[in-house]
Amino acid sequence: MKQPELGQKISELRKSKGLTQEELVEQCNISVRTIQRIEAGDVTPRSYTIKTILSALDYDLERIQTEESRVAKEFKKLFLLDIDDSKEVGFLIKQLSIAWISGIVYFILGFAEIVVDYYRYTEDLMVTNNFVYIVLKIGMLASVILFTRGFILTGKIFKNYLLRITAFIFIFIGVLFYIYDILSLYIVDFDYQFVLGAEAVTYGVIGILFGISILRLQNGLGTLATVTGIFEIITYGFMVTIILSLIGLVLLTPTIILEIILLYKVSQMLKAKQKEIAPD
Repeated sequence: MKQPELGQKISELRKSKGLTQEELVEQCNISVRTIQRIEAGDVTPRSYTIKTILSALDYDLERIQTEESRVAKEFKKLFLLDIDDSKEVGFLIKQLSIAWISGIVYFILGFAEIVVDYYRYTEDLMVTNNFVYIVLKIGMLASVILFTRGFILTGKIFKNYLLRITAFIFIFIGVLFYIYDILSLYIVDFDYQFVLGAEAVTYGVIGILFGISILRLQNGLGTLATVTGIFEIITYGFMVTIILSLIGLVLLTPTIILEIILLYKVSQMLKAKQKEIAPD
């Protein structure tokens, strides 16, 4: 555990024991100034110092490390950031199947989202009630997360780190913007033009890098990766300009279709591999 989390944890443990910093000092023979700086997160103490403090607080260092590793492990497992190389091919095929099917759902729901948002932002008219709007946005968010996880997995399979990191960033910014869409229903004053502009630039920059990472799949996926990567770069290149973002929005349709096909092809490649290694 690193600072400032370590200092916060020590402070919480000390207070739960009902100890002041001075009383803790008496038990572990460390200066008050050192304790203050550790709890404030100003310094990272040596392992011996940490063990001494935690021993005085009747707390095992391994418990902190276990808590931290468990959270990190579950997080990585959720977003497929850390896939055990020993995982069965069947697991990988299942995850990729979920991804490209989610891509189809995302593609279909996207048309409804465009209509709803068009009237909301350009005509100041809600064509649905808030409940339906929220359900639509949550459905879009869930499908885009599951869809994009497929590219994180593809990046793992083809050892393409750039693809994995850009796909994860796509998920992260997607969560932020979809949450904002929902919260904006209850915020009276918000500059939607600024938000849409920020969204176009953010997606544009990450999308271009995403396209470059897709191009790096040429050796394994051939022409499909080349075409998809080029579409990604052109589509998000238009978006990042803001002025021409509408063209990028139109090009997003064939781009998403190519992404779905690409994930489907990867899943089929794994199925073929599974058949090869299956016993007769």
